[in-house]
Amino acid sequence: MASPGTTLAFLPSPGPGTWHLGLLPVRGYALCIVAGILVAVRVADRRYRRLGGRRGVILDVATWVVPAGLIGARLYSVVTDYELYFRPGRDWIDIFRVWDGGIGMPGAVAGGVLGAWLACRRAGVRFGPVAGAAAPAAAFGQAIGRWGNWFNQELYGRPSSLPWAVEIDPAHRVIPYENYATFQPAFLYESLWDLALGLALIWAARRFRLTGDRIFALYAAGYATGSFAIQSLRIDFAHHLLGLRTDQWAMIAIWIAAVSYLIMTASRRGPDKIISPTPLSSAGRPEFAGHVARAHPGDNPREADVSSESGVSRTARSGDDCTGGVISV
Repeated sequence: MASPGTTLAFLPSPGPGTWHLGLLPVRGYALCIVAGILVAVRVADRRYRRLGGRRGVILDVATWVVPAGLIGARLYSVVTDYELYFRPGRDWIDIFRVWDGGIGMPGAVAGGVLGAWLACRRAGVRFGPVAGAAAPAAAFGQAIGRWGNWFNQELYGRPSSLPWAVEIDPAHRVIPYENYATFQPAFLYESLWDLALGLALIWAARRFRLTGDRIFALYAAGYATGSFAIQSLRIDFAHHLLGLRTDQWAMIAIWIAAVSYLIMTASRRGPDKIISPTPLSSAGRPEFAGHVARAHPGDNPREADVSSESGVSRTARSGDDCTGGVISV
């Protein structure tokens, strides 16, 4: 039996995951999610501006991504574990109790991508560079957010006596493992995997000159690989199909889609070019701001040839009424 009494070292249980500041409950799970979001936005903003993107674009996109991602995450959790909310004796109002756990990362990624795409269309910016800047940031954010599972004492694996096994209180142990006290910390493994994935994406983007869309596809493939393996450790209830958890089938689908995209776009080379939108003049023509770089020979001939000294466009792309200069990075 794996228990604190027989295990030389272990990761202790956090105990109650909620504290009270007067009448205000402060939940460890929510704090980890919020911290992950803040770090992800910060990292994505720095990466995007380093490409030459405008300040504030990532924050504007995040106002769409965060709610869309949370909605997608909750919907995925409710659909895959519907019996927790709709079977006899359950209250469907629990759907809205997000602080109790139940965040499905595949749904979060799908919802976040949809929100980012819509936000980019509204802002008139290219989706690819935004996705490339956000990919490592999302991995870092997930690495932090996974620690919310520690506060909720969930996302753990089989009983274990390893020095880094996590202690789980009796109230949070799943049947038939009530007599075990320490378990494989699946949340910790996923957090470390996400951290390593974010660093690997930054290295690969520079080493192989990846465009933003391919960076994001690589992120999706890497996340699916790690999550598939970690899901095999879990012992909590889940629907199965052909011996695999539903989450594992979702990871297989994501991995196939991501790898297929990488293969189909193998000829693309980065870094990205960011086209900065500018407001229209009273004559209906774009007003070009002063600090843009000259387009390199070999770039699309329809793109503006811009003088970085005068800040005035000499020729603008025909038929495009809302596009600024090309920033080469």
